[in-house]
Amino acid sequence: MIQFVNLPKVIEGCEQDLSDWLKACAKTYGSRIKDLVYQFVDDEEITRINIQHLDHDYATDIITFGYEEGKKISGEVYIGHQTVAYNAITLRTNELDELCRVIAHGLLHLIGFDDHTDEQKREMRNEEEKCLILCPKILNSK
Repeated sequence: MIQFVNLPKVIEGCEQDLSDWLKACAKTYGSRIKDLVYQFVDDEEITRINIQHLDHDYATDIITFGYEEGKKISGEVYIGHQTVAYNAITLRTNELDELCRVIAHGLLHLIGFDDHTDEQKREMRNEEEKCLILCPKILNSK
């Protein structure tokens, strides 16, 4: 089951499309989604989570907590939607595209991809692009 909590307005009403997309992405990696929650929070909340769990005192676009179960994906993904919106401006892309990239990024972490080294960051970006190709047209046209 996939849940979305506090979806930003730019993506409201797309829960089924998002779920179908995430399931399709997971399937391409030989995984399936068991229990996954995406929570969209403000900068204050994501900073609080970042301090509490990672000892980082700043807002971020995403924090992912995975609950290992082999090829069955379970976890919680917190997305700092204000930071995503800011990053979209900085990266000169639209907010929806950046939001979809971050949503895919969280799933990829749960599948097992990391982004600590430069090589891992390049690989993560490539995998994000692969997931975005599967993104439903409705999300691209919103």
